Amino acid sequence: MLTSTAAPMQAANSVLRHSEEACVTVTDDFLANNARYASTFHGPLPMPPGKHVAVVACMDARLDVYRALGLNEGEAHVIRNAGGVVTDDVIRSLAISQRLLGTREIILIHHTDCGMLTFTDDDFKRAIQAETGVKPPWAPESFPDVAEDVRQSLRRIEASPFVTKHGSARGFVFDVATGKLEEVKV
Repeated sequence: MLTSTAAPMQAANSVLRHSEEACVTVTDDFLANNARYASTFHGPLPMPPGKHVAVVACMDARLDVYRALGLNEGEAHVIRNAGGVVTDDVIRSLAISQRLLGTREIILIHHTDCGMLTFTDDDFKRAIQAETGVKPPWAPESFPDVAEDVRQSLRRIEASPFVTKHGSARGFVFDVATGKLEEVKV
């Protein structure tokens, strides 16, 4: 049975525990997950990807590239950004992947219901400039049509002198409702 002084103490301890739990961040949870992962990790893996493939994909959390393609650790380079757009930095990563680490194929994956369909570059840059006083020097690379942006990204790869295995690039749209990939032809 709780006494009149025990009840407030129990309540205070409950609040303290709740406050401590509130201080635990998602990053803290990830660190705990990593400790479990590391305890059964079978490394080190070779630096070059085992399947000699580089995947460029959107950063959308609904797209699990590894599960969607049946990949395991060490089998592919996965390069992600907003929209899965082939930018200068993606070309840099692909050049390193091919020239130094032996990848021979490139797969592009965009997806349905992409956030990049919801704004224009100019509006986004204006909004940032209005908030910060500085206009971003980079292009957000929004697009009005997912399949057409896959084609544009494939053309950027084909046009790049830094990417060596041009003919091996293929593009797809991942359907976030079904999990299926549909190939986009140039």
